[in-house]
Amino acid sequence: MRIYFDNAATTPISDHVFQGMVPYLKGNYGNPSSTHQEGRTARAAIECARRQVAKSIGASNAEIVFTSGGTEANNMAIKCAVWDLGVTRIISSPIEHSCVYNATKRFQSDKEIEICYVNIDSSGRADLNHLEQLLGNDDQPTLVTLMHGNNEIGTLNDIEKIGTLCKTYGAYFHTDTVQTIGHIPIMVDSFYVTFLSGSGHKLHGPKGVGFLYINKDIQINPLIDGGGQERKMRSGTENVASVVGIGLALEDAIKHIDERKDQILALRQYFMDQLRASKKLDVIFNGDAEGTYLFTVLSVGFKTNCDVGMLLFKLDLKGISASGGSACNSGAVGQSRVLGHIGVEDQYQSVRFSFSHFNTKTEVDQVIETLHQIL
Repeated sequence: MRIYFDNAATTPISDHVFQGMVPYLKGNYGNPSSTHQEGRTARAAIECARRQVAKSIGASNAEIVFTSGGTEANNMAIKCAVWDLGVTRIISSPIEHSCVYNATKRFQSDKEIEICYVNIDSSGRADLNHLEQLLGNDDQPTLVTLMHGNNEIGTLNDIEKIGTLCKTYGAYFHTDTVQTIGHIPIMVDSFYVTFLSGSGHKLHGPKGVGFLYINKDIQINPLIDGGGQERKMRSGTENVASVVGIGLALEDAIKHIDERKDQILALRQYFMDQLRASKKLDVIFNGDAEGTYLFTVLSVGFKTNCDVGMLLFKLDLKGISASGGSACNSGAVGQSRVLGHIGVEDQYQSVRFSFSHFNTKTEVDQVIETLHQIL
């Protein structure tokens, strides 16, 4: 049986979520925009999921817009902030997820939009003193877009403090919580945030569905025009089964958040201890691995002449799934933008192991043994 340690890329859908989705793949197939019984049944299911998501993050139902995933949600927040809120400056970081990094870069050719990057430390955390300097040096309409948990190294930003700075200086604040939602409690009614993005398939829900929280105090236009679905905020016939799935997945994740955290934390620590105890492996841990980190992610640098692509290939042949970093680069394995910016030395080949509550210590033992054989 294969060992799956790539849960930051995607997670297996849970039985609970799958069973909840099945009726909307077969019998309850109505178009939620139709007014007949089948349509009303589908509409009710979507609104139930909207309530589940909203409750899970402390939002109102009207502040949740379902999307095709985190990438669309992030693009919607960034581009609509420029087009509809008059933003002329974007402050981000050089180690954001590719969809945020590239959506931001899209505006670099526009002479009317200024792009600034906040300094990051060796752990990959945004320098809040520098952020405050950037915010204080200019009063033009600004969007700050900084992720909560880094998808490659797991370092966490303090989004509450970032929100406070944005509020103080009158900036809009967008945060990508795709990796952290459902793992770490996030309540939008307890701190300042304009936009917040989430996705279903990182928390044992379906792929192809996500959401964008849009603070009720602002008004933007749709990124996608059409028939006016999603309360005229995101056109296109809704993916009813997947919307149901993300609602169930997030609700279930919040219900079991403490026990799953304890289980995964113990597994992650065991993995680190076994790597340290090995006399055959020379390893480093990237990011803030023992400070303020996302407990589902562990980025390990191995001192070896075997490049990361070959290392992952050999692990795969042995039945072990891991990754070299982000899974969102069309399957490419190469120099990581994130690892480059935090100064990881070239002689270390870095592998991201990411965990779920389905993983076991027995699997960790098998991975350690396999690493000994390979390296």
